[in-house]
Amino acid sequence: MRLKTITGRDKIVLTLMAGIPALLTTALIWIPALGSVVLSFSKWNGIGGFGDIQWIGARNYHDITHNYPPFGPAWHHNLIWFAVFVLIPAPLGLFLATQLDKRIAGSRIYQNIFFLPVVLSLALVGFMVELIYAPEQGLINNLTGHTKPGNLVDWIGNPHLNLFAVLTLAVWRQTGYVMILWLAGLKAVDPALREAAALDGANEWQTFRRVVLPSLRPVTIVVSVITVVETLRAFDIVYVVNRGKNGLELLSTLVTDNIVGEAIRVGFGSALAAILLVVSVLVIVPYLIVTFRRED
Repeated sequence: MRLKTITGRDKIVLTLMAGIPALLTTALIWIPALGSVVLSFSKWNGIGGFGDIQWIGARNYHDITHNYPPFGPAWHHNLIWFAVFVLIPAPLGLFLATQLDKRIAGSRIYQNIFFLPVVLSLALVGFMVELIYAPEQGLINNLTGHTKPGNLVDWIGNPHLNLFAVLTLAVWRQTGYVMILWLAGLKAVDPALREAAALDGANEWQTFRRVVLPSLRPVTIVVSVITVVETLRAFDIVYVVNRGKNGLELLSTLVTDNIVGEAIRVGFGSALAAILLVVSVLVIVPYLIVTFRRED
């Protein structure tokens, strides 16, 4: 069978299909990202033209690490967010996916129930946090009987509790997302591999560990990258709850506070954004390089 020759019209269509997304990605993502890196070496309040920008070198980075108290807690909270997302949604989503892949009775219903949180925006989840954890009208305090003065549990106002209260719902949403990715990978595993393992005497766990799990390596890469990205871009839910303050500081909220807050410091906020960019690149790129080298 001869392959069809690519016509001029086909070339135009292919160019548009590849060029338009590349152009939009460059214009909306890479140019602003590189612009933030450049502005991170400046002092600018966003008013006036580019001629009003004062270039101050790496002073913003020095001030962030030495003279900016919220940076330490925000960095610590992002690490906690990452650890929780690695330890709970990723394995829990894999477990749910393996159970649904067995086509148990009502698996379609369970799949829709587990995936339902994914269609909710994190901003909406943030409002749900207030409904669930409110001191007097909240669901949890009413179920546990902590609604009277002197017996209230301030889940949102207590900086020792609010991060984990918010993380609970963030994990609830993230698990469904990861589950769908794992489930798609499980559906792509060749059934003949499982049959061959069963004929060799392998039990269900041995088949999963030695046959199925290695076949899920491409999905594992996707899940790992998404986990890092979701950790660094976490913003909506904490900003809705208390504007990312009093125990809910994250690097993303610090960027917003400095760029669009009351005291606009575009250069300082850009430096924080550049730190986020560098961290994401340093984490994701080496992991992808090592992973793809193993596959080769």
